[in-house]
Amino acid sequence: MFAKSLSMSLMLSELRVMFTRRRTWAMLAAVALIPILLAFAVALTAEELAPGEGPPFLSQVTQNGLFTGFTATLLALPLFLPLTIAVVAGDTIAGEASLGTLRYLLIAPVGRLRLLVVKYIGTIVFALAATFTLMIAGGIIGAILFPIGPVTLLSGDEISLAESIGRMAIVSFYTTVSMTGILAIGLFISTLTTVPVGAMAATVVLTGVSQILDNLPQLSWLHEWLFTHYWLDFADILRQPIELGSFASNALLQLGYVAVFGALAYSRFSTKDILS
Repeated sequence: MFAKSLSMSLMLSELRVMFTRRRTWAMLAAVALIPILLAFAVALTAEELAPGEGPPFLSQVTQNGLFTGFTATLLALPLFLPLTIAVVAGDTIAGEASLGTLRYLLIAPVGRLRLLVVKYIGTIVFALAATFTLMIAGGIIGAILFPIGPVTLLSGDEISLAESIGRMAIVSFYTTVSMTGILAIGLFISTLTTVPVGAMAATVVLTGVSQILDNLPQLSWLHEWLFTHYWLDFADILRQPIELGSFASNALLQLGYVAVFGALAYSRFSTKDILS
């Protein structure tokens, strides 16, 4: 009972610290700007795009403002969203070490494994907040600048406004699941250094390398093992009925990365000299 109470107290403390930082809110505000800038760019452009021209869903934005969130998610996934995620993941342990607060966290009866788990869950909560911020901001600005109503899915079926909002939530959850792998990688790298910027940069670089490799047809045998491979496959959620094959494959792949890099993070952190 004491251990559970301690873990909950530590988790609440971690979330309180994360969401009272100006940096956290600045990053969420920057994420919210993506759909806002996209919507204004589309609204101020007199020329309408032909279907299939530009990023996926862009031609549907003027017809239904709810597509602003979907399009913004596609635009943010290759670089900007992973960048914000990498900042949080790289700061988990390295940030505490650089500030000299890591040793004080471990003075309390908190095991290193428990601390790692709490830190990792905290990054997932941030990822969830970022992906939902992206989608909600897109839906709001889309509703302000464009008409909204029943959504015509990629399968040609039409769903109600209420069900469309449900699909937006599922897409945001899918995107959060997609980020769990990079969060685990960032957590591991964060245990290797006391320089948060170095951990953040390394995480971003690995994300870029994974995406480059995923676009090389000569390495098609490797693609399904790359943590970025299924990031953009949430289009399957915009069909009737929902196709969950890519969702399951993505979740299984990310779980593998979480298991491997989580184990590596614990192996490193359990032997790390926190006084150095």
